[in-house]
Amino acid sequence: MVTPAEQPFRPQVEGAADADTATFRILVVDDDPALRRTFPHVLARPGRLFDECGSIGEAIDRLLQRHYDLILLDYRLPDANGLALLDWLGDNQRDEAVVIISGEDTIDAAIGALRKGADDYVRKPYHVAQLQRAVDGALHKGALEKTNRLMSQRLKASERLHRYLVESSPDLIFTLDSEGRFSYLNPRVKALLGYERSALMRRPFTTLVMPEDLDRIFGLLSQPSSLPGESFNVELRLRRHHPDGDSDSVTVSLTGIPMLTHENDRRVVGLYGVARDISERKRAEEIISFQAYHDQLTHLPNRVLFKDRLELAIAQAQRRTGALAVMFIDVDRFKLVNDTFGHAEGDNLLRSIASRLSATLRRGDTLARLGGDEFTVLLPDINQPEDAKVIARKILDTLTPPIKLSQGDFRATVSVGIALFPRDGSTAEELTRNADVAMYQVKRSGKNAFRFFDPELNSRHRDRIALENDLRSAIARNELELHYQPQVSFSKRSIVGLEALLRWNHPSLGAVPPGTFVQVAEEVGLIGEISAWVLERACNQISEWQRNGVEPPRMSINLSAHDFLRTDIVDTITACLDRHEVAPEALEIEITESIMMNDTAGVASKVRGLRSAGLSVAIDDFGTGYSALAYLQKFPVSTLKIDRSFVRDLEGPMTNPIISAITGIARGFELDLVAEGVENIEQADALRTLGCDVMQGYLFARPAPAAAAEAWLRSPELLFAQPH
Repeated sequence: MVTPAEQPFRPQVEGAADADTATFRILVVDDDPALRRTFPHVLARPGRLFDECGSIGEAIDRLLQRHYDLILLDYRLPDANGLALLDWLGDNQRDEAVVIISGEDTIDAAIGALRKGADDYVRKPYHVAQLQRAVDGALHKGALEKTNRLMSQRLKASERLHRYLVESSPDLIFTLDSEGRFSYLNPRVKALLGYERSALMRRPFTTLVMPEDLDRIFGLLSQPSSLPGESFNVELRLRRHHPDGDSDSVTVSLTGIPMLTHENDRRVVGLYGVARDISERKRAEEIISFQAYHDQLTHLPNRVLFKDRLELAIAQAQRRTGALAVMFIDVDRFKLVNDTFGHAEGDNLLRSIASRLSATLRRGDTLARLGGDEFTVLLPDINQPEDAKVIARKILDTLTPPIKLSQGDFRATVSVGIALFPRDGSTAEELTRNADVAMYQVKRSGKNAFRFFDPELNSRHRDRIALENDLRSAIARNELELHYQPQVSFSKRSIVGLEALLRWNHPSLGAVPPGTFVQVAEEVGLIGEISAWVLERACNQISEWQRNGVEPPRMSINLSAHDFLRTDIVDTITACLDRHEVAPEALEIEITESIMMNDTAGVASKVRGLRSAGLSVAIDDFGTGYSALAYLQKFPVSTLKIDRSFVRDLEGPMTNPIISAITGIARGFELDLVAEGVENIEQADALRTLGCDVMQGYLFARPAPAAAAEAWLRSPELLFAQPH
């Protein structure tokens, strides 16, 4: 405010002629020297002076030597985090403005810094303009606060200064009379609330307060202060008027100070109030709160909020002896979309699925996204399991129409597991876990379906987890063992080969067959280590027998399809042979038809590499898959093994045309032929009639340890002495 014959008052900032040429000292506290050197360049302005240091201790030393207008403070420093410096500033009643610059993306870090007095919080990575705005704002705010302090000290001596501060304040400043009516308003009321000052004079302050907040302010205005001069602070929503007649509200932080008489009784005769617009801060807090409890992609509740709602629903169900259901939903084949079309399309798919799932649920149900392609559903107040079944069917049906993606339509399906309270668990963790177990069973059974939790499922999963844990240490505990089964020429009555078969001697379960644990090993990524052990042990056994004067026939070992994904599989096998001084002709690698079907070119080159190195390669379980002559032309294999399923029902020479076809294929390609699973003499006679002379099965010997196999090698006639 300027009175006649007066010059405009400009607040003086210490160390400068006026506000336009103010000198600001800025301390940069960051352990990255490159960043410390960068800040003075990107934040350079006339009158700004920069100091720098790299730790909390150095910063305190600088602050003990001089005052700064602003501190640019990294959150994480070598000797402490930035909160320690904020505590020091508060303990020492320092007034430096602080802008925290942090790579922390947690809400607690930002809230903790702001609560301890930071003026702003900038997350890394940031845009330079964002940092400049934060610095400008902090310096501007600091200058205003410094100015306000100076003006307060001169208030009694300068009414002109007082009026400037009040009328130029960015806050709404007002006074109320003893009846709560406006007796003064500064010009800020127009920009903040849209009202002219004259329109509000002598009107009650409460006419501006939103109805929901009236009770709080009535209590503060109606009760005289217990101590003269005692102030209060409260957050309120005030009505905001627009020229078109519409109205909304603005959130303010209101500080009220009672105005007292100067007489002996010190009576309250009015109120001095300062209302600061905190709408942006409240919106930021709401955003932070939303981000803490919601998924950013779908805007659905996240794991934390779902758990809170589920625990509340359980407590309510316990009081009412009611029931509820939890669904665990996993999107089938989601990885296919991500790998084929990219993660952006995967995100679009998840948003579309979330929208459709939400549309199928009741008003009181909760759909949440746990992360990735996993969703959970809370169904409170269900009367019977059939209610959950109805909703599960709706979920499957709502995904039947294809979802349109930019690359084309995609038919999404989901696997749904359902757990019921109180039958399947009494806590949020138990219900979610058991619903997940049920969902996993749906996955294994073909997907695109739903299933209720069965306690037996949980038992099987626990057994599976226990088996995985035991398998991880089986090699270290020396629990794995190779057994050997001979392959005999029926006509020559001699051993022509041995198949090395893996066995696991579990300390409590006993002998665990490969069919039980090999698939587990493949799923948990242990198969490579186990295959390496089998290869090492087989080569070592061949070498040991040779040192004992026994020349073993060709030994076959089985490799997993996962082993053929390795680019160095051929080098690994030949290196093992070299270590044990075993000739390549002494080893045969067995592969399955499924290996041939996957990545034909890559597998074929590895098979050719094995054959070039001198090893034999056999196709195990031949005829059970998708065998074709074209594959035999691409894969230079040496042996076909007839699967036991074809041998099992042999009764005469013409009862199995498949075996006849396989023997014809072997002759045509000049391949060795071995029949597996021969258990009686009738099967052996039938195979010989069909043209297969080399056999393997219980008729001759069951798989046995190395000592028994050595006895067979020394005396092959033992295998033909009597049926086994």
